[in-house]
Amino acid sequence: MDELQNQATARLTDQMEAAKALTSRGIEYWTARELMDILAYDKWDNFLNAIDRAKTTCSLSGEQIKNHFADTSKKVNTGSGAKREIPDLYLTRYACYLIAMNGDPTKIEISTAQTYFAVETRKQELQEKENQGLTRLELRNKAKDLNKQLGDAAKESGVERFGSFHNAGYKGLYKGRDVARIKKEKNIPEKDNILDRMGNSELGINIFRITQAEERLKTEGKVGDQIAHQIHYEVGQKTRKAVEDIGGTMPEDLPAEPHIKEIEKQMKVKGLQPTKSD
Repeated sequence: MDELQNQATARLTDQMEAAKALTSRGIEYWTARELMDILAYDKWDNFLNAIDRAKTTCSLSGEQIKNHFADTSKKVNTGSGAKREIPDLYLTRYACYLIAMNGDPTKIEISTAQTYFAVETRKQELQEKENQGLTRLELRNKAKDLNKQLGDAAKESGVERFGSFHNAGYKGLYKGRDVARIKKEKNIPEKDNILDRMGNSELGINIFRITQAEERLKTEGKVGDQIAHQIHYEVGQKTRKAVEDIGGTMPEDLPAEPHIKEIEKQMKVKGLQPTKSD
């Protein structure tokens, strides 16, 4: 029985890959008519019942139906040799998965598809996790390099209290919170570099703060310690306002992530390396 199931899964995998198409942006999709054949439905109306149930599940999961089920049509030959249009749908992988999960459970093709999508979804989750880990490593390396450049610009501007200077930027961005308070609220050990515990979004926000502070200092020239502190604080405030204006999550509300060294170890085991920053 296991061998038959494996053969059925392999056959369905081949059919799904053969039917897959890509948009101009490289996004994969399938058509409902092709999926209907793969899942061995002989009547469109019966297949529409599974699609309707899948749409309901999609909506209940918090996803936008239109992002996964897009109306279209296709031309087919009639008996007289003429062509007529029949309704069809463009489907994402998630939509195909939901249709399989809401299909006729007595059909071997449906149970096989459910197994296929469960495996493929898990593969995709693992791939996304790897991609996020690599992106985080790249962002952390970039933040390290940019922070050094900011330090050099601060020195040229006349900064003498470098710890306080860097804290000024965090205070502006984190609504008055200094590094010590941010660590305390996020349960980050005091010995950890705060940037080593940031996720992708929080690193991105701070990279923007760092680059803009460097540019301001270079523009202002040798302003002295106190004014440089004020500039960094103001840049932090304006960065925070930008996040707020686009409806983003405030950095203090983003959770601390595992230490970046853990991500480095995981990627090293898999033989993956982040792209070097310019």
